[in-house]
Amino acid sequence: MRLHRLDLTAFGPFGGSQSVDFDELSAAGLFLLHGPTGAGKTSVLDAVCYALYGAVPGARQSGQGLSLRSDHADADTRTEVRLELTVAGRRLELTRQPPWERPKKRGSGTTLDKAQTWLREYDTAAGAWKDLSRSHQEIGEEITQLLGMSREQFCQVVLLPQGDFARFLRADAEARGRLLGRLFDTQRFADVEKRLAERRRTTEARVREGDAALLADAHRMQQEAGDVMELPELAPGEPGLAEAVLAAAAVARSTARERLTLAHCRLTAAESAQAAAYGTLADVRELARLQQRFTQARERAVRLQERAGAHQEAQTRMERARKAEAVAPALELREAAEGEHRAAGAAEARARGLLPDSFADAGPAGLAAAARRAAEELGGLESARRAERRLTELVDEHAGLDRQERADEDALREAEGWLADWDATRAGLQSRIESAQEAATRAEQLAVQRDPARRRLEAARLRDQLASDTEAAKKRALDLEERALTARTHWLDLKEQRLNGIAAELAANLTDGAPCAVCGATEHPAPARRIAGHVDREAEERALAAHQRADEQRAEGERRLGVVREALAAATAEAGDTPTDRLAAEADELEQRYTQARRDASGLHAAHEELRRAEHERERRLADRQQAAVRAAARLTRRESLEHERTALEEELAQARGSATSVAVRAAQLEGQVALLTDAADTARIAEDTAQRLKDADARLADAAYRAGFDTPQAAAAALLDGSAHRELQRRLDAWQSEEAAVRGVLAEADTAAAAQQPPADLDAAERDAAEAAQRLRDAASTRDWAARCCGELDRLSARAADGVRRLAPLREEYDRVARLAGLTAGTSADNERKMRLESYVLAARLEQVAAAATVRLRRMSAGRYTLVHSDDRTGRGRSGLGLHVVDAWTGRERDTATLSGGETFFASLALALGLADVVTDEAGGVRLDTLFIDEGFGSLDDQTLDEVLDVLDSLRERDRSVGIVSHVADLRRRIHAQLEVVKGRSGSAVRQRGVG
Repeated sequence: MRLHRLDLTAFGPFGGSQSVDFDELSAAGLFLLHGPTGAGKTSVLDAVCYALYGAVPGARQSGQGLSLRSDHADADTRTEVRLELTVAGRRLELTRQPPWERPKKRGSGTTLDKAQTWLREYDTAAGAWKDLSRSHQEIGEEITQLLGMSREQFCQVVLLPQGDFARFLRADAEARGRLLGRLFDTQRFADVEKRLAERRRTTEARVREGDAALLADAHRMQQEAGDVMELPELAPGEPGLAEAVLAAAAVARSTARERLTLAHCRLTAAESAQAAAYGTLADVRELARLQQRFTQARERAVRLQERAGAHQEAQTRMERARKAEAVAPALELREAAEGEHRAAGAAEARARGLLPDSFADAGPAGLAAAARRAAEELGGLESARRAERRLTELVDEHAGLDRQERADEDALREAEGWLADWDATRAGLQSRIESAQEAATRAEQLAVQRDPARRRLEAARLRDQLASDTEAAKKRALDLEERALTARTHWLDLKEQRLNGIAAELAANLTDGAPCAVCGATEHPAPARRIAGHVDREAEERALAAHQRADEQRAEGERRLGVVREALAAATAEAGDTPTDRLAAEADELEQRYTQARRDASGLHAAHEELRRAEHERERRLADRQQAAVRAAARLTRRESLEHERTALEEELAQARGSATSVAVRAAQLEGQVALLTDAADTARIAEDTAQRLKDADARLADAAYRAGFDTPQAAAAALLDGSAHRELQRRLDAWQSEEAAVRGVLAEADTAAAAQQPPADLDAAERDAAEAAQRLRDAASTRDWAARCCGELDRLSARAADGVRRLAPLREEYDRVARLAGLTAGTSADNERKMRLESYVLAARLEQVAAAATVRLRRMSAGRYTLVHSDDRTGRGRSGLGLHVVDAWTGRERDTATLSGGETFFASLALALGLADVVTDEAGGVRLDTLFIDEGFGSLDDQTLDEVLDVLDSLRERDRSVGIVSHVADLRRRIHAQLEVVKGRSGSAVRQRGVG
């Protein structure tokens, strides 16, 4: 990576635009970046880092609140950094603009512009720049990939901070490990350690799970096998567990098979004994059954003989019932005829009771004739009914006309009253509209005056505030000027005192035999002595820094006073000399008048709407009045027509209703009379018919009883049985016959009679023998089933245990292998003699490379005296650390780097930084770092050591490198011709290039 050009605008202490031509500075190979403290030397390096990574080095970015934008920049100037460089054979241009609060283009205040980034590449063939990307993320990934370093690595390798490497040189192993881990990105090795540890825990857990499952199967086999299986006391993970479980399982399976053979033999014997007992039980049961059957038949025969008389009576009653069945139809017919005659007589009596006494002796024919006469009179009243309904309609219509007439009269009175007030209503609404229009015009005129009045009032208030701020700023500027003058006087006094005592300060560095820096003599007979109150260089520099800070504060106070005065002049020009109270009163009065005018003008639309509604209402009321007059004329004609029709209908109805109150009442009377006469005639005819049918039924019943052999119809009726009594009597006769036949059959059986001659059967003893045989069989079968199930379960569990042992074998091998690797990388195994973790081992190798690369330059800087070596000495808890020692060739001894002096520490840390840069560059894939920067530290070197260090830095040109030294040491300006000077001033810092071109 080679830097070509850096352009800065409003960045850090640089208020304007500045450019740095690194091609000219790098031509000499070694260039100096110098300037007073606080001028912005480090800000140049910050700009390079910001252009590449979009952020400044971490120590200056976080914790110190660094603002990228310059306080000296104009408000309209945007902060920008542009860097042109060559990396990996490509010439690129990076431009970055951080977020910026710029003034608004319209109005007051500020608005935030987002950060911008551009990446361009120079096309050699086309001879022009071409755009690559404007994405922050894409550009960041592209630069990181090209450089092969993160921002932290770049700040450690390219911007060499000597303070950091001095601490690295003196640090312990843990601190060195953290820095080297960030630079060489050894996190992947720590991840390998973590991954192996996790994998060891995982495989160990899986092995323990497999052993636990194997032990669980072994315990289940022990439960199945009982006391014949003994398990050793082994825990999951212990060696020999699988062999012990498989051996115990084999013994248990053999014992279980022997038990199964014995159980089979016992079951066969029990089955034979049960078959014999069941055969004997069947014979005894059959004998008992036959004996009981014969005894029961003898008992039934005795009971039949006792019921023989009742059976004879039942047979006689059944024969008389069969004869009476021939008379049953005539009896049913006579009972039906008698019921119909009684019902018809009762109906006739009820119907005649509703008629007048004049119809008491009338027969059916007379009642029917009277009903016909009443029906003819009822038919003649139909036209009278229609007339009566029409008369009702006429009365309702006449009442409707009266209601309509009253409604029209009320509407006419209301319309006439409303129309009488129309002229006054319209005049009032017109007046409201004109007033609202005038108020709207007045409000528009006042609105034009409101904004200028408010702006003048705000300007007056700002004028008053700025007047008091001006006095305070003026007083502060005078105080700061006085403080700056005092600080300058104090610095000049101290500087004069130091010059007066400079001989003592130079004499303090004299050594016997060494030449004097002033006269060159090697003898120093009377060196000057420091007196009380001597001012050294540090005191002078502190006074100078205090003077510079006071001067910067004075300039800032003057700038703020000028800003306040400019703002006061602008506010006075806007507000004038009118007092603020008067402007506020005028603005309030104007606002009140404007508010009142707006309030008065707000009724304009409502007044227009109310006038429009009033006009519509007037038109509606005029139309209603005209329609009411037309309806009144029509009602008069209709009333006359209704009166004529009503008179004719009333004459017709008077004749039709006779003595009744109405036609409907007369019709109802006739309808009731017709119904009563018709009902009475019908019931009289039915009573005559039923009397004749009852007489015929009595004759047929007497004839049927005589032919059936009964003396009277009553005797036949008594012999007749109903359905349930007949069925019950027949059931009793059939049961007698069945029982008699069954008893004769049983007594006639030969085997039953033979069994009755034998001794009584002992059924209880035979059943007890059979139950005992069955129990013995069940016990034998249960024993056989348990033995078979035990064998099967032991075979299944043994097979599963053997399968588990086969599956665990490779898992155990994997666990052993992973455990050894994890212990080796973690530094805990016996194979790792130095007890070094993998990450520490890698870092130790990198540190050894760094020490070798640094030693090449350290020998030249120290004239061959010092050599850096890496040490694997154990530190803390018996593990090897990242030791770094220095070998002193003058003494031949190896000692700790913390024993080096200040100057020795500087060039040792510089050599270490350069060596680390070489190693990190190679680690990053061979990316060339053609431009390096070394920040501070040269003030602690004597002239000879400084020459040797500069020779080493100058030798870097052999690798086509340019080195920039950042320092304010005055002697370096004499030794290094190519210089970049940073000059500070009140308007910001500026850069100047010297000794180039």
